[in-house]
Amino acid sequence: MLGMDLQAAHDLAVTLAVQAGRLQLERRDTLRVGAPKAHANDVVSDVDIASERLIVDAITAAWPDDAIQAEEGHGHPGTSGRKWVIDPLDGTRNYISRTGPWSVCIALYDGDRPLVAVVHEPVADETFSAITGTGATLNGEPTLATSERPLAEALIGVSFQPNPRTKARAGRVLNDLLPHSGDIRRLPAALNLAYQAAGRLDGGVCLDTNLWDIAAGALIAREAGVTLGGPTHDFTTELTIGAAPALWPALSERVRASA
Repeated sequence: MLGMDLQAAHDLAVTLAVQAGRLQLERRDTLRVGAPKAHANDVVSDVDIASERLIVDAITAAWPDDAIQAEEGHGHPGTSGRKWVIDPLDGTRNYISRTGPWSVCIALYDGDRPLVAVVHEPVADETFSAITGTGATLNGEPTLATSERPLAEALIGVSFQPNPRTKARAGRVLNDLLPHSGDIRRLPAALNLAYQAAGRLDGGVCLDTNLWDIAAGALIAREAGVTLGGPTHDFTTELTIGAAPALWPALSERVRASA
């Protein structure tokens, strides 16, 4: 038995994501950037760490038996069978350089099954969220992916890790995809998926992500009617392809051929 009120879990995740987003806005002018992590483009700031601590501390206080998997290392094992997956600041390069959007991402799993998801975009003050089986919302209002544009007119989101191997892979995908699509937008993975859920993007591709990059966005997208897949039927952190149902066959076929 799950033994948890999913609405309460959702509401706490929304509250914490908004609080973390407010902290990020308040501290943007005084942030300190630390040493790169996995590679030169994998940056982290003291605001990432403070945001994660805020979220982890509150979830641990509410559900101390739950496991937490968090990007900046504040996770811990649990005994309940549930796991919170947290990216406190998805899009750190955008945040630091002031060149694009970023978000706060919180997802709850029971085993391998996603239950709750929140993606909050601080600058726009927009919160995308979902509880499994109940649909997706944007600031509390239902949202659906209903685009019927063909690939030649479609706006496609593209997300990828900026390490040398993945950049080369993304180059192959874009070389094949861009001439055949309406246009592309490069975005952090969570917002790529959330924007598909809201119908702002017709489809999207995420390459070589981590679970915390896509966990929340994927549930929100699916609950909004986005078709998700990967190298085969299921999407993976290696390859996540999303699209409105009418676009899915054409987009997935083209991306799989080059990814």
